[in-house]
Amino acid sequence: MADKTFDLILIGGGQSALACAFFLRRKEIDYIILDDQETCGGSWKQTWESLTLFSPPEHSSLPGWQMPESEGEFPTKEETIDYLCQYEDRYDFPIQRPVKVKSIDKKEGMFTLETTEGQFNSKTVISATGTYKNPFIPEIPGRDKFEGKQLHSSDYRSPEEFKDKKIVIVGEGNSGAQILAEISKVAKTFWSTKEEPQFLPDDVDGRVLFDMASAKYYAEKKGEKYDSTKFNLGNIVMVPSVKEARERDVLHSQGQIQSITKEGVVWEDGSCQKVDVIIWCTGFGYSTGFLENLVSIDHKGKIPTDKTKAKETDGLWLVGYGGWTGFASATLIGVGRYAKQTIKEVSEYLKD
Repeated sequence: MADKTFDLILIGGGQSALACAFFLRRKEIDYIILDDQETCGGSWKQTWESLTLFSPPEHSSLPGWQMPESEGEFPTKEETIDYLCQYEDRYDFPIQRPVKVKSIDKKEGMFTLETTEGQFNSKTVISATGTYKNPFIPEIPGRDKFEGKQLHSSDYRSPEEFKDKKIVIVGEGNSGAQILAEISKVAKTFWSTKEEPQFLPDDVDGRVLFDMASAKYYAEKKGEKYDSTKFNLGNIVMVPSVKEARERDVLHSQGQIQSITKEGVVWEDGSCQKVDVIIWCTGFGYSTGFLENLVSIDHKGKIPTDKTKAKETDGLWLVGYGGWTGFASATLIGVGRYAKQTIKEVSEYLKD
């Protein structure tokens, strides 16, 4: 669409882009959403099969429309994908897919997006691409020598293929605990963590964490300091699968991996363990590489921002990247407040 100039282009078709689009409905802004996925559902399409949200539907909704009741306590992967697909259909957002944005340049106040479907032009841009396309695996000595299978949690789907194998699961976060919980039912597992894993109380789920996030958000808005010492939001949520794993007494860390051999891993105490598979539940960087012509980007994909607004390039915003662009903004219920403020800023920018 090189012959047309949009007021705004949203990059990404997941929850953050949809939240922004909700607040565009009553604005006289000509916009389009470019999504590199084949179908709706955002990054949830690439997650493992048993993944669930941490909160019930009423605490897992985008602006304007509550997620329907789920069959279990927390919405499943399929229920979440279905909700996101229904949400974009409900509001009939202008989404074009699959379109991958390869790079962006800005000249004379206009953004030019080079994509797999040609060139797009826009006065403003919102990046809402999240993290899932930028998995992080730490450089541990010998990792390239391992002759078994290695995969990141982003490539994990279900435990069946690992039946009766010896598996090292690396990472003390929620993904590490949940993948350990289900693989340990069918395989011999070893859990590697930098620190001793920390678990939230059984009654703390996404509802409590979001209330804490909200309290911190409003305190900071008033210029007050928020005491967040009650719970560490990075600790592991005791979802049903993790509780069940605790009952089987499998939630024990072997400590850090010192190095990797062709047959397995070497622990901190020097002992060796032969394994068939290493699963890296070690998080993600930010999927922002396509912005490199516009801003400075660090090794994790982070760029300088004032809340969601890019500091180095006028007319560029980033929404839904977690604490960096807004506390809890990487959650379904948390992204709404930042989407609303961002669209307000975009509207004011376009008027000027």
